[in-house]
Amino acid sequence: MASDNNTILEVIDLKQYFPIRAGFMQKIVGYVKAVDGVSFSLRENETLGIRGESGCGKTTTGRAILRLYDPSGGEVWYRTLAGERVNLATIEKKQMMPLRREVRMIFQDPFSSLNPRMTVKDIIGEPLAIHKVAKGRESDDKVAALMRKVGLNPAYMRRYPHEFSGGQRQRIAWRAPSRSAPG
Repeated sequence: MASDNNTILEVIDLKQYFPIRAGFMQKIVGYVKAVDGVSFSLRENETLGIRGESGCGKTTTGRAILRLYDPSGGEVWYRTLAGERVNLATIEKKQMMPLRREVRMIFQDPFSSLNPRMTVKDIIGEPLAIHKVAKGRESDDKVAALMRKVGLNPAYMRRYPHEFSGGQRQRIAWRAPSRSAPG
């Protein structure tokens, strides 16, 4: 795949194998090939959906890209908000921490990934606190700005996930910085 300045993510021949163990000593007797040779690229201002039947490797692909699993093979090139190109498949896990502010999965059913006991303000504000981006009044302002950015009325920040439509819940789960205007 040819990469250019508009390519945000380039996945090349991604593999994720899980060992099959058997016997008293738990010897590896084979592998489950959960992801075997997946390649695609994502350019700025494009949307990518991965579709397939249950068990075909969609979530495993996402987890390998995010380094929740160490990929068995392949390359995952990501262009950071700062413009640096990094191979997520091979960088040290500690180098992933700052990138977790930029990269995330959005599930088709975000309701199951949103805590029903937290308000939208708390849900969106949580990563701001974890990454020490903002707290207190500054956090409220950033939450309001993020809600506006994804087309949600900030007046609804004290509502709970069940009070929103499926599409609105996906936008709540998204809560990501813009590539053109970090923050």
